[in-house]
Amino acid sequence: MGFGGWAIGGPWQFGWGEVDDDESIAAIRRAVELGVNWVDTAAVYGLGRSEEVVGRALRSHRAGEEVFVFTKCGRRWEGRPEGLIGNDLRPESIREECELSLHRLGLERIDLYQVHWPDWTTGTLLEEAWGTMAELVDEGKARWIGVCNFDVEQLDRCEAVRHVDAVQPPLSLLARGVLGTVVPWAAAHGAGVLGYSPLASGMLTGAYDRRRIAGLAEDDWRRAAPAYNEPLLSQNLALVERLGEIAGRLGATLPALAVAWVLAQPGVTASIVGSRLPEHVAGWVAAADLVLDDQALREISEATTATGAGSDMPPVPPPHIRPIPESNLSQGAPS
Repeated sequence: MGFGGWAIGGPWQFGWGEVDDDESIAAIRRAVELGVNWVDTAAVYGLGRSEEVVGRALRSHRAGEEVFVFTKCGRRWEGRPEGLIGNDLRPESIREECELSLHRLGLERIDLYQVHWPDWTTGTLLEEAWGTMAELVDEGKARWIGVCNFDVEQLDRCEAVRHVDAVQPPLSLLARGVLGTVVPWAAAHGAGVLGYSPLASGMLTGAYDRRRIAGLAEDDWRRAAPAYNEPLLSQNLALVERLGEIAGRLGATLPALAVAWVLAQPGVTASIVGSRLPEHVAGWVAAADLVLDDQALREISEATTATGAGSDMPPVPPPHIRPIPESNLSQGAPS
């Protein structure tokens, strides 16, 4: 399991509300104390803030030896109207982002450098972008390279240029679609699979009921997320109730159960779990010692079927990632 740095970025277009950097640092350090030896972040999380916090948290550790640091490129905000973030995989942009990330993280080399999303807007050939990522490995700027949110066709195109070391897709009990697509591809090509959002952005922690969801901060992106609104909300809360019963029988926390399910899937290498508070870390780190037997896996499957929660369809980009007409950009539409 790795520590995920999305939520610790604080307020931004897709942020989780206000965060305390000192608490974020304490959460990262608590995870390391409990045996977590890699942190995954991205330049765009908090518009650079998450990388800076990760750099501060790991300053006393030997990056690349004691703790591995993963980050991502391809989502740019610089030079755009406030609130607009664009996908940009032009070679010069990738190189600029790499230098900025190295500076914010306080590193000379990124352990796993990943393309965050495909680029539908600049017209850059995927092969050209991936070739630039390969050059960063040759130059010692990155140790390994990977991609996030790519489909099988895009993965094939990258693999033809240079081996894809790791893929990072969404994977949780509510987002299961990559188990029939990207995960088998990775197994066939010797790529690691780092599933992100195993707790479905908090939904599978058991900490959110209707009242707490209604009280989410105005700048918390989840207020508009389908999983936190009807008609999916009722299904998801019903699943959480069923999973809580299973976790109780096993003497486990609900977060540990949800993460352990991800880790139990054939072909999955690891899971990325975020925390904003140090006291939350122990709940999901316990997944390392939770082995789900056939009965538990069957009960979980029955719970998803009975509630209708989640999807086995391949994931599609959310609205703020999908390509939009150029004419809309001038009107302030998200990119």
